[in-house]
Amino acid sequence: MNATQKKIGLHLLGWTLYIGYTMLGYFLYSWDYKVLLLSLSQDVLHLVEFYLCYLLVFPLWMRNKNWLVLLVGIPAVMLLYTCLRYTIEEVLFQVFFGFSNYSPGTSLTYYIFDNLYWAMPGIFLGAVVWAFEATLQKERENRTLKQEKTQAELAFLKTQINPHFLYNTLNYLYSLAYPVSDKLADAIIKLSDLMRYMLYESKDGKVELQKEVDYLHNYINIYRLRFEETFFVNFNIEGHVNGQRVPSLVLIPFVENALKHGVVDDATSPVNINLRLINDTLFFDVSNRINQSQKDQTTGIGLANIRRRLDLLYPDNYNLEINEDGKQYQTRLKLQHVS
Repeated sequence: MNATQKKIGLHLLGWTLYIGYTMLGYFLYSWDYKVLLLSLSQDVLHLVEFYLCYLLVFPLWMRNKNWLVLLVGIPAVMLLYTCLRYTIEEVLFQVFFGFSNYSPGTSLTYYIFDNLYWAMPGIFLGAVVWAFEATLQKERENRTLKQEKTQAELAFLKTQINPHFLYNTLNYLYSLAYPVSDKLADAIIKLSDLMRYMLYESKDGKVELQKEVDYLHNYINIYRLRFEETFFVNFNIEGHVNGQRVPSLVLIPFVENALKHGVVDDATSPVNINLRLINDTLFFDVSNRINQSQKDQTTGIGLANIRRRLDLLYPDNYNLEINEDGKQYQTRLKLQHVS
């Protein structure tokens, strides 16, 4: 049984118990069919209220972080409840069964305020169930993120030489290369910086944006060594990089894919990398001409992996667009609440 089937089963069980409880009074104290019909009417209306709040009002409020959704949505649900109840109990029951719930002299004001009270159980029940399931979903996502991080760390350890040993070795090679070739020594120190960044860990898995930018610069400069004067990559930064924090290595896959699968030695179609900061929102755009002779289709860390990380770390606070027309490839990432 999958998660959706399990949820449906629990909802069916819950409503069976709820309706059974409301019917209990009828079977114990009254066999009047009017009481049964009025009780069933209330149950159906509470069910409608419940799913309007559970599936629409509360998810929209959480997704948009807008209290106006609640201020408009809940009164709208109450109004719908009142109108439906009037239609069923005051019009249809009168036509088909010859009775109605309220006495003929009931004022409109009393009817509205009385129904505002009776509308509360369905709304309250929807809020409780939605909040409970949202909490469970958040806990599941946190467990999934922790498991995926652990699996990635294990995979790295299984396939790599001791990283600290490699980092120390690179520093030693730098000391040997420096008297021989400044260019070689510079390349080794940049590779050493890349290694040091990959070893860095923080409690929340995030690093300062400036460190991520420095990593990109080092990565691009090392790649540049293969092409020397025929390497055309533009890396532009707009806005003030100052203390913002992002998940480590969240930007490099886009650059890696562009350099690996794009054309980097043509001045007429350079690889363009643009990072913009507007308030607490980060925009990262990478575009390149597709290298038609590229045979290696692997994508390094992988955009699917990055999208999964973003789903877990920035739910509803990011947007990733990937556009390809056979000649050009472009990725656009938008991260909100980067601070």
